[in-house]
Amino acid sequence: MISKIRGLLDEKNPPFIVIDVAGIGYEIQMPMSCFYELPQAGEAVSVLTHFVVREDAQLLYGFTDQSSRKLFRELIKVNGIGPKVALAILSGLNSSEFVLAVQQDSLTSLTKIPGVGKKTAERLLVEMKDKLKDWQVSGDQASNLKLMQANGEMGGALAKPEDEALAALEALGYKAAMAQRVLKQVQRDGMTSEQLIRESLKAML
Repeated sequence: MISKIRGLLDEKNPPFIVIDVAGIGYEIQMPMSCFYELPQAGEAVSVLTHFVVREDAQLLYGFTDQSSRKLFRELIKVNGIGPKVALAILSGLNSSEFVLAVQQDSLTSLTKIPGVGKKTAERLLVEMKDKLKDWQVSGDQASNLKLMQANGEMGGALAKPEDEALAALEALGYKAAMAQRVLKQVQRDGMTSEQLIRESLKAML
């Protein structure tokens, strides 16, 4: 089990990063809620990881905090939720926002996430409620989520920030046509790919 990787942040192509450890590059996929917290490429970084071995691949998923990794591990135990959907959930909602959505039975917040239909969202609410009953959510986080719900929100190889953002949104499960439409709505001059992704995710939730 690979639990943590520390090294130099070599590449940032959301939702993927590469960490250089003594000349070996580890490709890691991260939820955007954690990706936003990374330093600039070339700086030292340490991420917690979850290692998945499949017949056709060995995959690393990375997280910047214990609560995000813990929640990811709980999510993939739910029937019908694989790592890709779990990453999409944690990209649209950080761990505290997801916990609050479950505690408040917010079906709408969950069904707007790609890969989460009504039946899957209902299953999440049922199966995760007991597991998350002891998680604490701050007052500020609760207020932010309520505001998002009220408003209907919930350096790379590519040449342009909008191209990088589009690739990241598609990797998270959003349809290309929807992602392109939302990117056009939120795009402003000078926005980075991370800003575009963040604003697009807010708009789609």
